[in-house]
Amino acid sequence: MTADLLVVGGGVAGLVFARRAALAGLRVRLFEAESVFGGQVSRQDVAGVALDAGAESFATRGGDGPGTVLALLGELGLAGDIVAPAAGSPAWVQERSDRAFPLPAAGLLGIPTILDESLLPALGASGLARARQDAILPPEEGASADTLGALVRARMGDRVVDALVAPVVRGVHSTTPDALPIDSASPRLREEFRRTGSLAAAVASIRSTSPAGSQVAGVRGGVFRLVDALVTDAAAHGAELTAGARVTAVADDGIEVGGRRLRGIPILARPRRAPDPHRRITVVTLVVEAAAWRDAPRGTGVLVGPDVQGVRARALTHLTAKWPWIRESLGQREAVRLSYDGSAAPDAVAAAVRDAEALLGAPVEALLDHTVRTWDRWGRADPEDPVLAVGEERAGTGLSAVVRQAEALATSLTVERASGHSSAERGRMEG
Repeated sequence: MTADLLVVGGGVAGLVFARRAALAGLRVRLFEAESVFGGQVSRQDVAGVALDAGAESFATRGGDGPGTVLALLGELGLAGDIVAPAAGSPAWVQERSDRAFPLPAAGLLGIPTILDESLLPALGASGLARARQDAILPPEEGASADTLGALVRARMGDRVVDALVAPVVRGVHSTTPDALPIDSASPRLREEFRRTGSLAAAVASIRSTSPAGSQVAGVRGGVFRLVDALVTDAAAHGAELTAGARVTAVADDGIEVGGRRLRGIPILARPRRAPDPHRRITVVTLVVEAAAWRDAPRGTGVLVGPDVQGVRARALTHLTAKWPWIRESLGQREAVRLSYDGSAAPDAVAAAVRDAEALLGAPVEALLDHTVRTWDRWGRADPEDPVLAVGEERAGTGLSAVVRQAEALATSLTVERASGHSSAERGRMEG
């Protein structure tokens, strides 16, 4: 049996690729080892409400241009269900057990754009004065930086990195600012900094293209709805999608699945390496009765600094404060999800309740339901690796990055095929 493209893996990356290739008229077959599609973009039922078990939002950088999640949702008929977080409720940083402050509303990964007195609780007078030097430093200062931490330290000082940027980067990218390449943090940041000569101005320029001024968006009813829409649309355009089918070998001209040899160009949409044990994440979702949480005492959530004593969570998202549709679904009940480094501890639920009470400053009256999910994460693959692949290993962390890279590869192969070129020789034996 043959196909033009054989996609190995049915997470979002594989589904996006398969759909785009099928739209171009290519014969596509996709195989997913698990019984359901979607990978880490998945559904869970908590207290009778369907919530996201994985990603509950996505970055909106790039607006609704080609290759973005916003554009994809529009193509799939979900544009009317795209929602922004609740207005007027910024996330907070818990820097120490006795010190918390809101993140700047108009920023990027904690980098502020408005350097006014509202930053005093976070930076102090000396930290704010240092940050304001960004406006007068020569544009060469920080221009050679490779990491986000090095750039922000050069332009705005250590305090901005330690108090504002580090907690956000830890929560979003599972790393430190000094280990995060600038281009991975924001593909446009280096270019805008070179153009404006100011870090604050560069971030402001990037933020100006974000829809409704928000850096993230979600989907009413859950981001997991994207998976169902992708499966339906890909199949409608001729892609053959099979779940519960484990591919046992991949070669440069085909794959083996279920004891059969299929010929075609393989596209790896599953990890090739073991996950990074240091990047494993456990997410605990709680639905509770807690009347004092109703007023969102910490906005949409809390990013936890490494010096906070007695709290094991690295971040808390107050779901009912962040997403109005979840508030409507749960009524007087409150929902939070807490993220932890590593595998789930035996006391994961009890610890999550204690951490939520500490971070939100008020007790839980009753625990109504909970879930515990552990997700593996993968580091970036060698960009020079010739194997055709999509997913986190190639794209980096985040739904937006994964969608963009999968769309780009599908478009590239479609153009190559139309021009008579083949990419099959780029494959490498797998098994």
